[in-house]
Amino acid sequence: MKIAIVGGGISGLATAFHLTRLLPGAEIVLFERAPHPGGTMRTVEREGFRFEAGGNGFLTNKPHTLALVQAAGAEDLLLRSSDAARRRFIFNGALHRLPESPPAFLGSRLLSLPAKLRVLAEVFVPPRRDGGEETLQSFGYRRLGRAFTDTFLDAMTAGIYASTPADLSVQAAFPAVAALEREHGGLFRGMLARRRREAGPGGVLMSFRGGVGSFIDHLAGLLRERVRTGSPVTALARTAAGWRLEAGDVTYSADRLVLACPAHAAAALLEPVDAGLAAELAAIHYAPIAVVGLGYRGLDHPLDGFGLLTTSAARLPILGVLWDSSIFPDRAPEGGQTLRVMIGGLRNPELALQSEAELVRTALRGVGATMGCRAEPVVTFVQRWERGIPSYRIGHLGRLERIFTAAAALPGLYLVSNAYRGIALNDCAASALACAGELAAGRPQSVR
Repeated sequence: MKIAIVGGGISGLATAFHLTRLLPGAEIVLFERAPHPGGTMRTVEREGFRFEAGGNGFLTNKPHTLALVQAAGAEDLLLRSSDAARRRFIFNGALHRLPESPPAFLGSRLLSLPAKLRVLAEVFVPPRRDGGEETLQSFGYRRLGRAFTDTFLDAMTAGIYASTPADLSVQAAFPAVAALEREHGGLFRGMLARRRREAGPGGVLMSFRGGVGSFIDHLAGLLRERVRTGSPVTALARTAAGWRLEAGDVTYSADRLVLACPAHAAAALLEPVDAGLAAELAAIHYAPIAVVGLGYRGLDHPLDGFGLLTTSAARLPILGVLWDSSIFPDRAPEGGQTLRVMIGGLRNPELALQSEAELVRTALRGVGATMGCRAEPVVTFVQRWERGIPSYRIGHLGRLERIFTAAAALPGLYLVSNAYRGIALNDCAASALACAGELAAGRPQSVR
């Protein structure tokens, strides 16, 4: 069997890896447009400072990434976050520590007393019964109140999706939260029930020694010559036996095709094959985001936590600041500190597309406004993602039904990326394993 995989991000690499184990006799070729694999999972080192172009790790509260790491024999690369990473902050005009317990929540100055009482009244809010999708904003206003939603949920969605509560479907973007209401009638009831059932500690934030890029290099090394970087696929066609791909001067025929690229890239390739499927894929929206890395020596602010997120009400040009060298000390040389500033998203999309110099100035203004730091960094790093993070808007679940139903009607086609069922590393690892399993078993991809 000949298998072509288009896209060398973590979804494509993990799918290829699993297929080498499930189908050891198959010919597998992975085509990646960029000169290096990994997609957004890339680590850049400058003068001893390490900057992530995208995400910086994963939580162990789900098993999927750890299982992938273990299967790939990369346990020695694992790096646990520092204990300080549990401390997180929100800036809404002033910097406040995110409360981690009920007493801390009651003592926090992030919300007024009436707003706190409204949150506590969540146990009396009846569950929604109509079953349709709902924005996170509507869900939050209904169950927890406007103040909590506009502070905590607003900052959370900026940090995870570079989005806003009004732009996300709670059922698609936060299915576990929606399930608490659906299965238990409310959030507090659901959390108590799950705590009784799943006694034990929560997840720990993990990464990799030397940055996430070290794990990408490890996976790519296992796949060896199967990975072809600098090879953009420009055309697809159905054949009697399967699929034909055009990648520069190379024509490759495959029995099975895995599109592990962003939804908009998959749409462009599939448009001549199935215009309806391509239109559904193209309708998946992405938030633009820029990452600005700042390397300091002797920063005039203690870094003792994960970092901070801003609220929309703060009206700042940044979404948040990650204190990377506090989370993972190997991200900076001895005596140095590394920050990463997130800019743009759906809150201020135009800011993500500024020039590199403008982005650095915007980042420094944000660091000054939130942390009071005026020091000049000794090194900077800028990464712009014009279409960075998929935004699971209202209608996403129905769109997935149509996408995977249409894909199942094209024999040998499989879709896997963070555009469909979760954007986190754990989600990508789980989707890759499921995709490889269905392909190896000769089954069409499941709709759900």
